[in-house]
Amino acid sequence: MNKQLRYLFMAAILVCLSAFLFACGGDEEEAEADAESNDASSDEGGDFSKLVVGTDATYAPMESMDDSGEIVGIDIDIVEAIAEAVDVEVEFKNIGWEPLFPAVDSGEVDFAVSSITITDERSENYDFTDPYYVANQLILVPEDSDLSSFDELEDKRVSVQINTTGHIVVQDLLGETSPDILAAETMPLAISEMLNGNADAAVGDNSTVNEYIKNNPDAAVKEVEDDSFEKEYYGLMVKKGNTELLDLLNEGIEKIKEDGTLEEITGIELE
Repeated sequence: MNKQLRYLFMAAILVCLSAFLFACGGDEEEAEADAESNDASSDEGGDFSKLVVGTDATYAPMESMDDSGEIVGIDIDIVEAIAEAVDVEVEFKNIGWEPLFPAVDSGEVDFAVSSITITDERSENYDFTDPYYVANQLILVPEDSDLSSFDELEDKRVSVQINTTGHIVVQDLLGETSPDILAAETMPLAISEMLNGNADAAVGDNSTVNEYIKNNPDAAVKEVEDDSFEKEYYGLMVKKGNTELLDLLNEGIEKIKEDGTLEEITGIELE
């Protein structure tokens, strides 16, 4: 190799080495910047400027779809009031009841609102806010039925919405795997099973049963109340361990309770 070629070869090596060192330095600076950004997010407790909220919009008056395809209802109004109180934006997604729980687990939604009763079993897998609504179970039967109490359902066929507290209380009475329990995907379908003669009664939350009667005044049905049903409390459901979001939502609930907004929306004075 002559002297000129040697110089050119060495110059090329120096150029490549400089480029390599520059790239490494840039990667280190970028990694440091990312680390600082992550630390800042941790210090701030996460970005809650916009929250995605999952629901099952088949449960009027709590959550349902209006004629224009918008999700509306008491639960929706409550979440929007909470969001305004803590200065965050919310986006609602109609996911359905059964898929709602894995959607919270996977992070597809930040939290869920869907008339979800706070129970010990659910609290093992999810975290719940402070209660924002109180409800109880009601029995809906055909108008000519002589059924007058929950215990009388023991030898009857009963329709419910699957995996709701109505489903649970009926399982407690008839047995967890009883063939006399018709578990429908939605409460309106459960009521339809009863109206079609496939069940002797339907059991569901008072808000939904009352809404059905209100919207169907000519339906040949009647309510049966039973004092044995315990009060149930709804909460917003978040992924287990997400205490920062839980604290934010509880802050919002407390604010709308104190200023009277919650009672104005629900018509119920929460204890």
